[in-house]
Amino acid sequence: MEGLSLVRPFCCSNASAVSPARARPFLRPPRLHHLPMPRLLPPPSRSRSVGSVVCSTSNDQLSQSVEADSRDWAMQDFYSLRREVEAASARVDDFRASAGLQHLEKELAGLELKASDASFWDDRAKAQQTLLALTDVKDKLRLLSDFKKQVEEAETIVMLTEEMDSKDTGLLEEAAGIIKELNKALDLFELTELLSGPYDKEGAVVNITAGAGGTDAQDWADMLLRMYVRWGEKQRYKTRVVEKSMGEEAGIKSATLEVEGRYAYGYLSGEKGTHRIVRQSPFNAKGLRQTSFSGGKGGQNVNKVETAVRITHIPTGVTVRCTEERSQLSNKIKALSRLKAKLLVIAEEQRASEIKQIRGDAVKAEWGQQIRNYVFHPYKLVKDVRTGYETSDITSVMDGELDPFIKTYLKYKYSMLVSANEAGQ
Repeated sequence: MEGLSLVRPFCCSNASAVSPARARPFLRPPRLHHLPMPRLLPPPSRSRSVGSVVCSTSNDQLSQSVEADSRDWAMQDFYSLRREVEAASARVDDFRASAGLQHLEKELAGLELKASDASFWDDRAKAQQTLLALTDVKDKLRLLSDFKKQVEEAETIVMLTEEMDSKDTGLLEEAAGIIKELNKALDLFELTELLSGPYDKEGAVVNITAGAGGTDAQDWADMLLRMYVRWGEKQRYKTRVVEKSMGEEAGIKSATLEVEGRYAYGYLSGEKGTHRIVRQSPFNAKGLRQTSFSGGKGGQNVNKVETAVRITHIPTGVTVRCTEERSQLSNKIKALSRLKAKLLVIAEEQRASEIKQIRGDAVKAEWGQQIRNYVFHPYKLVKDVRTGYETSDITSVMDGELDPFIKTYLKYKYSMLVSANEAGQ
């Protein structure tokens, strides 16, 4: 188990024997010119003509049957598509209503007014915050407008198809493609709406540490590192392994992964905790089932180089280390940035208003502390113990397919916050 913290007709038959004909008495053959000339092609008879008509009629019936089946399938596809379009239209209307378009437009006007002020750049930090807020509002309004246009385009195709005598497969496929992409965009928009924390829009630093379980735990830590790198690549984020401490036999003792991209921290914030693996150990000669644990604040590179910088926050004991830059000054700047981010996250999680209340972010590596179980043997299952969401497709999960887990947790977290607020009122 590992501890994480965040800063696609042929037929044949046998011929019967032919018996020889009986011998006949000799007869003078008739003259050849008295013999009628044989016809190479017999004239069409009634039976042949009727047989031909029957065969043609059978083919027509078959063709008509196929066409009827095709129409039935097309109608089924059409009705299914119409339901999907109606559902997507309802989602778009709900999102636009909950977003408060008039409020967003007023907010946009206010921010644009601030950005046009002559003294706007007097306070550069404040100006940057205003520009970021302005970009967020513009992006949100653009997305809501695009959603409306896409669903209206799909609705128009459905209306045209209803008025046609036959269903146009090309139009149906076009509408289906629009709705598929629209639903993906709506899912992403829904996720971002659940991310309202002060740092959710920022990048993330993921610290992975191997713990109890020896070589198996270190191999599991390496597997988790690959999983999060693959997830970041699928999100088109920039990922970078900035520190890695290799294990003696296999895997890694610890690693630090930087994920740069909008909302990276918001998505990955729910991944912090202990991850437990159950499998047949590849490092055990008897092939026994192995359970591995780990936890902690996240690993740091143990290699000693002259430019390495290690900074400790004395009131809390939180330590960060940076070694990847070439100069000591660059390492110091990056280390201070990581330390600040770590302290801000700790303060937010513990709801501390004063720095003396911060006590660290260690994760215990023991039974009952895990957030997710990964079972490779005797069956395959990945289950989040907080939300109850599970899947047997463990291969896809280890290849970075974490969105269902992330989405379910964010919804769970949001519902918990709503319940807490209602209880406090």
